[in-house]
Amino acid sequence: MDTSAKQGTLVVISGPSGVGKSTLCRQVVRRLDAVLSVSATTRPKGASEMDGKDYYFLSPDEFQRQRQAGQFLEYAEVFGHYYGTPRQPVEQAIADGRIVILEIDVQGGLQVKQTMPEAMMVFILPPRMDELLRRIEKRARGEDAEARQKRLARAEAEIETGKAHYEYWVVNDRLDQAVQDVIDIIQQRLEVGSQKTEQ
Repeated sequence: MDTSAKQGTLVVISGPSGVGKSTLCRQVVRRLDAVLSVSATTRPKGASEMDGKDYYFLSPDEFQRQRQAGQFLEYAEVFGHYYGTPRQPVEQAIADGRIVILEIDVQGGLQVKQTMPEAMMVFILPPRMDELLRRIEKRARGEDAEARQKRLARAEAEIETGKAHYEYWVVNDRLDQAVQDVIDIIQQRLEVGSQKTEQ
């Protein structure tokens, strides 16, 4: 099948902090030759981060201007900074027949689903809650107890929302198996879509 005949699709991948989404998404993108959507943010750029590769780093004023112009598929405020998914690059990649992977939190995922109801919704679950708590606490070193508690409460709320609103759930117990599970879900959905198109 040549690229021009391929069906473009948007895959939203969400899951709580510490579940391994970023690593999983990078491997799915590499193996499917997909496009990883780059988010915009108002948070400061990290020393090793590149504008346009890790994020589009925007001033708060520019972010609000683009938001008001309808240029984001979704946006949210997280820990005092705004994050959003630029609409144009996603729509262009889908029009070009590419698979677009969008790694965002559940609230953003639900916004995307309203805007693009055909998007596939995949939620990544931890093998056990105690393992997730351990990972979150490891990530949150240097934070006070209240901040860590907020992260834990947020993770639990995200899992509840993901179970209620997402179509597919993948448990990230072994990374290689979780990556394959996500790839299988995407490929099966694309096969069904192409069969419907041919009918």
